[in-house]
Amino acid sequence: MASRIQFGWTITVHILFASLSIGLAPFLVYVTVQEVRTGDRRYARLREFWTKVFGVGFVMGTVTGIPMGFMFGTNFGSFSTTVGELLGGPLSFEVKMAFFLEAVSLGVLLFGRERVSDRFYVLSSVLVGVGAWLSAFWVLVVNSWMQTPRGYEIVTEGGTSVARLTDPVAAFFNPRFPWMYVHMQNASIIAVTLLVAGVAAYFVRTNRESDAWRTALRLAVVVLLVTSAFQAVHGDAYGRHVADTQPHKFAAMEAHYETGQADLHLVAIPTDPEAITDPRAENLYTISIPHAASFLASGGDPTAEVTGLDDFEFESPPVAIVFWSFRLMVGLGFWFIALGAWGTYRYWRGDLAEADRYLQVLMASAPLGFVALLTGWYVTEIGRQPWLVQGVLRTAEGVSPSLTSTEATLTLLGFVVGYLGLLAAFLLVCKRFVDEERDRCGVGDRDDADGTTDGRPREVTADD
Repeated sequence: MASRIQFGWTITVHILFASLSIGLAPFLVYVTVQEVRTGDRRYARLREFWTKVFGVGFVMGTVTGIPMGFMFGTNFGSFSTTVGELLGGPLSFEVKMAFFLEAVSLGVLLFGRERVSDRFYVLSSVLVGVGAWLSAFWVLVVNSWMQTPRGYEIVTEGGTSVARLTDPVAAFFNPRFPWMYVHMQNASIIAVTLLVAGVAAYFVRTNRESDAWRTALRLAVVVLLVTSAFQAVHGDAYGRHVADTQPHKFAAMEAHYETGQADLHLVAIPTDPEAITDPRAENLYTISIPHAASFLASGGDPTAEVTGLDDFEFESPPVAIVFWSFRLMVGLGFWFIALGAWGTYRYWRGDLAEADRYLQVLMASAPLGFVALLTGWYVTEIGRQPWLVQGVLRTAEGVSPSLTSTEATLTLLGFVVGYLGLLAAFLLVCKRFVDEERDRCGVGDRDDADGTTDGRPREVTADD
């Protein structure tokens, strides 16, 4: 349990920085291209600010990600022995093909604006994005294979059963991979879009005439509407795939214990404390759509039978975590659609920057995209328990046999303290960036392409 919590905590923090890189990369490419194409100072200002945030996030992602590779050996040695051949290749590709590409290109993006040509600088932004998305590609190849393993055979080597790679294409492009990759990448874009929108709302309230942040605000609300609506449609189809390939996870998502027709609980409120840790129909007050879960699982048949948790031969996942995480993720998803629609309507009316209440709501909602992303990740990972590799290796069988409970608990405490320190350091550095930008927003009224402020020379700062 200590090893599971340690890895869960580590990846919880790491995924925040990984998704920041994934979601921020397309935004950086856009503003860099617009800056070079138009020469407009507002795009340069956005590029300068968010490139610094991206750089710090990249460093933190590297620092928090490296220990996870060691945990495969220290905490889950049996897992590494059994499936190392399937995991080693993609994880090595992630470092050699993606991490190095992103790291080198980021150096140019951070420090090369005045040192390289415009075309090469735009190329550096594109390569940073390619590196971030390629890194996610290989990581999700590994994780999706653990969900729906293909392209392997179990053989005995030295008295130990191990998985041997027989078909790389089937293993790498397993049934879960396209669903997981699209959903995760879009979730990262949504999370970062909300962050950009919240920060832009803060700066627009500081200076209503800031061209740079008004531009960022308009862009963010439109992107939010499109991506959040797409996520809902894609998530619906993804749910049917989960029901087909991991029916026990689907049952845990709906707290469905008895085989038969399944309702979809739109709202679930515990009627007693036990319902929080063991949600069941008899101890929840629900607002449900009758047979809707059967409809979703089957792709259109409201009378379809859904296997309940009681009928699986192996133990159930921690149902409460999966059930409540799924509801929080879906609820936030609909909130994001509403935010995008609200903001797009105000944009269409022409008073987006003056909609003070909406700007305040955006600021409050800025971190919620990452909350939704994490809860979705918990559904994915915790929902497949007790399997570490679905149908191949149980989590209890994958731990390092020589690791003691005391050792695992002590290292867990160390990782909790250390990663909290890293999170605090990241937030403090970002606060400094925000403070500097806030001071700049208070200097002039407009950020024109010719470097003027309402016809007056714009004050030159150290950032310029």
